[in-house]
Amino acid sequence: MILTNCVIITNDDNNNIYYDGAIFIKGTVIEDVGKASEILEKYPEEEKIDLGGRLVMPGMICGHSHIYSAYARGMAVSRPTDNFFNVLENLWWTLDRTLTLEDVSLNAYTTYMESIQNGVTTLVDHHSGPNSVEGSLFALRDAATDLGIRTSLCYELSDRDGMEIRDKEIKENIDFIKACKEDDKGDMVKAMFGLHASFTLSDETLNKAREAMEGLYDGYHVHIAEGIEDEWDSLQKHGKRIVERLEDFGIITENTLAVHGVHINEREMDILKKHNTPVIFNPESNMNNAVGCPPILRMMEKGITVGMGTDAYTNDMFDSMKVSNILLSHNACDPTKGFSETLEIQFKNNPKIFSKYFNREIGVIKKGAYADIITFNYMPYTPLTKDNWGGHALFGLTGRLVNDTIINGKFVMKDKIILNVDQEEIHAKSRERAREIWKLV
Repeated sequence: MILTNCVIITNDDNNNIYYDGAIFIKGTVIEDVGKASEILEKYPEEEKIDLGGRLVMPGMICGHSHIYSAYARGMAVSRPTDNFFNVLENLWWTLDRTLTLEDVSLNAYTTYMESIQNGVTTLVDHHSGPNSVEGSLFALRDAATDLGIRTSLCYELSDRDGMEIRDKEIKENIDFIKACKEDDKGDMVKAMFGLHASFTLSDETLNKAREAMEGLYDGYHVHIAEGIEDEWDSLQKHGKRIVERLEDFGIITENTLAVHGVHINEREMDILKKHNTPVIFNPESNMNNAVGCPPILRMMEKGITVGMGTDAYTNDMFDSMKVSNILLSHNACDPTKGFSETLEIQFKNNPKIFSKYFNREIGVIKKGAYADIITFNYMPYTPLTKDNWGGHALFGLTGRLVNDTIINGKFVMKDKIILNVDQEEIHAKSRERAREIWKLV
């Protein structure tokens, strides 16, 4: 099919923009992109879809989220949340222990649907639910497949719920990694090995994880120094900082996602750089948990590739970009910082980081890339050019303006309507179940 009558931001190497553009999608892949007159002349027999002048961009990539937290929206918390550890114990770990496999599935549907509505076409998730471990990643996969969203999944291994559950968590990660090696649903579902954080992982558990991964893969997805307490714990128990400790276990690799990094020091940054390990920045979550601002600007100065996620604070990457911009400038006490770095993190680094997990590029509109594309009802009242479209993306665009979402060459949302599933019915089930969950938290 050919998408025509649109303004196209390609985010390609040449930063091309086509003001009366067209995109030829063949199967799951972008076959051609350019001026509408030229594309239509080259492929006269193809189906044409008139986008009515809408703005078109590559789909957004969310580099870190927690689908299991979906029921928390509107939920009251009765126990203290006055520091980071209390937030974890009295909110998130209390919630995740209540989840059944049915809840996992409902959370997946609602999170994926809202992500699609906000223009997210690839979502990388870090799952938890100690009383519904077995089959949980497969439930997340099935919802993603049903809706048609691209995803990468793992289960966060931890000692916090005992050794029996820990062993189930290792098995779920390994079973899912093996399943994805056999069938990744047409390069739509990928697997990593999830680790919670250093302070909930003993040396014995890290050894078991490493042994289980032997010969399979070296890609881990792990929280790094989100709270200062995590660093204190590592120094007290192991005599070394978190990144140093994880490096000793072979966990810091180019295929690993090091998430947060709020309290890492220069030595830890050097280790991450040495291994080409990307760091995933979650600005809204860091501010909400009052854990501090990661040294993102210093990481980037050192050449560390920094990507962006939401940590499930939102499902709108445009929201996260807005907060990234002001958090970085505010923390640096320098109004010249934050803007260009945020655009680099989201539009250059996220595609760079996550394209390597798939067989083709994502996050770009160019020949040979996957056809993951979003359209906006956006009528700019200032000029939009190849030199300033980032300013429009940061200050003008929002997920609420997304009109259509195309993933892997197929519409999964058209004219703001989610296709393939009954969204209203799923939301009704989620509301009903959330009322029951809230009684347990």
